[in-house]
Amino acid sequence: MAERRYRVVLAVAAGLPLVFLALFFAWPAATLVARGFTSEAGSWDLSAFQEVSARPRTWRIIGLTLGMATAGTAVSVLLGIPGAYALYRCRFPGYLLARAIVAVPFVLPTVVVGVAFRSLLAPGGWLDFLQLDGTVTAVVAAMVFFNYSLVVRNVGMLWARLDPRQVQAARALGATPLRAFATVTLPSLMPAIASAASVVFLFCATAFGIVLILGGVELATIESEIYLLTTTFLDLRAAAVLSIVQLVVIAVSLAVAGQARKRSERALNLRPDPFAHTPGRADVPALAITAVVIVGLIVMPVAQLLWRSLHRAGEFTLANYRDLADAGATRAVRVSAVQAAGTSILVALLAAAIALVVGVAVALVVTRRPRTRARRRALAILDATFMLPLGVSAVTVGFGFLITMNRPPLDLRSSFWLVPLAQAVVAVPLVVRILSPVLRAISPRQREVAATLGASPLRVLATIDGAHLLRAGGVAAGFALAVSLGEFGATSFLARPESPTLPVVIYRLISRPGAVDQGMAMAASVVLAALAATIMVLVERTRPAQAGGFA
Repeated sequence: MAERRYRVVLAVAAGLPLVFLALFFAWPAATLVARGFTSEAGSWDLSAFQEVSARPRTWRIIGLTLGMATAGTAVSVLLGIPGAYALYRCRFPGYLLARAIVAVPFVLPTVVVGVAFRSLLAPGGWLDFLQLDGTVTAVVAAMVFFNYSLVVRNVGMLWARLDPRQVQAARALGATPLRAFATVTLPSLMPAIASAASVVFLFCATAFGIVLILGGVELATIESEIYLLTTTFLDLRAAAVLSIVQLVVIAVSLAVAGQARKRSERALNLRPDPFAHTPGRADVPALAITAVVIVGLIVMPVAQLLWRSLHRAGEFTLANYRDLADAGATRAVRVSAVQAAGTSILVALLAAAIALVVGVAVALVVTRRPRTRARRRALAILDATFMLPLGVSAVTVGFGFLITMNRPPLDLRSSFWLVPLAQAVVAVPLVVRILSPVLRAISPRQREVAATLGASPLRVLATIDGAHLLRAGGVAAGFALAVSLGEFGATSFLARPESPTLPVVIYRLISRPGAVDQGMAMAASVVLAALAATIMVLVERTRPAQAGGFA
């Protein structure tokens, strides 16, 4: 009886998330694909593909998307490798503070990153003299700002555990430092570099808030063009076609990255504890490059954003922050930014709660250790299925909701739950990725001892797995909350005019030329960044040592 109840619980834990995924991801995605292959009458029709592919702008957009994503990935990797060495292999005063500063950009909402770089490069900004506002260079720089920490953290954590004796042996045999790095260290780091590069490329190719704010119509990517076609030109079929193109581009890039990662994988002799040394003369180049990146690429945009939020018309003032509480301060939105912040927090809390419930259920199922090969393969397929939203942009998710959740049997057009559900779809893979390593790290002996002492399978699940989930679940919920708080892609389609979230308000403010709107956008961005950073500080204080991460 106890064994049957345990199996029923696992079946429910697998079934409910599958229903959630089918309703709020598979159905919208399938409808979106069908929209590109069918006519208004519902018959098979490829004319939309022919029409969209015949537009010169389409190929320009695809080229820009791939080009900027490739450039952003390449620069992130080239700058991230010295940063990984400097921050994880060297011990110097303030290295922990430097790590914390490097980690900040990744938790910032993309719309805040876009506003920060625009404030730095636009007329009146500290780097206005470079005349980079509205250029490809500005967009790529913002992508690197956002993704630099991914490379540093992924590569640095592995590099810190590499046995230094292998490099020492190569040097003793006459290899120069550069040759020892190229022949010994770099091959060992390649799996981590390939993994980080694939995630960075995915984020760059699906960047939305950054491109929309810094590039506008002229530098549109597939992601931002879908938004423009839907909201400005009401061309849903063309938007559906571009969504399919984006799915193909992402699938191909992930497949290529996966093959590259497999070819570079090798067994490594890792130290149980991180290894670092006091910097010497040979470490000066890596330390100098890292210092320039931290100050010039990370600190300066954030400092400029804070500075601009405290000025209006060239004068120091707190009016930008006071106006956030005044619904009549601007015509860009119907509500005050404070109200929008409240809406963002409420929506993010609901989205994080949904993502946590679904993610916990999935993690409990996929981390089981079945004895038969068929069951292990089934769990691997289930795990991969719930990672699918990672490969689909938030804009595509929002667009899919827009064309499916507008009629019975699931008409959510006027429902407040539409935005939290869309954000939860985006956050579920993140929760699963954080919880699964924690559950897999549990020693089977703990469960065996509990079972030997007479505990039923359900009691073992509650006392052993549940105890580990309590703390790791807080970390997962914090990450989901931070991601949902700054989510802009799906929300830009679904937020109602009377209840926009704070990222939507920031975009509407920054799109207007007036000093009041621009100043309020800067102030609102600082508030949103502070909220996200506060959440992540609390998460880091409770993060278990074996917790996973998004990258």
